[in-house]
Amino acid sequence: MEEKFICAWTQARQAAQALGIRMRPVAGEEMLKNAQRILSGNRLSDGFNELKNKGHLELSLEALAVDKRFTGLFTDEQANEALMRLLEAGYAFPAGK
Repeated sequence: MEEKFICAWTQARQAAQALGIRMRPVAGEEMLKNAQRILSGNRLSDGFNELKNKGHLELSLEALAVDKRFTGLFTDEQANEALMRLLEAGYAFPAGK
C-alpha cells in the first residue's frame, strides 16, 4: 500500500507541477513520513491553495489521504485533518469516494 501511495503522490505532484504549481522536492523514501507529518501539523500541503484556486484539489496530499486506497496509512487524526482541510476549501468529492 505504501508503494502505491508513493506512486500516486508522485503522479499528483507531477500533474500539479505541469499546472505551474511549485512543489518542494521530497525523497521517495521519505514521502510517507513527510505526508504523515504534514497532516499532523497546521501547515497545508505544498500547493494546496494554488490547487484550490485552479480547481484541482484532487491532486493534493489531503485528497490522497482520504482516498479509500490509502486510509490505512494514516491515523484517524491525520485523515480527519485532511478531510477538514478539504471541506473547508469546498472540495467536491468525486462520486464513490
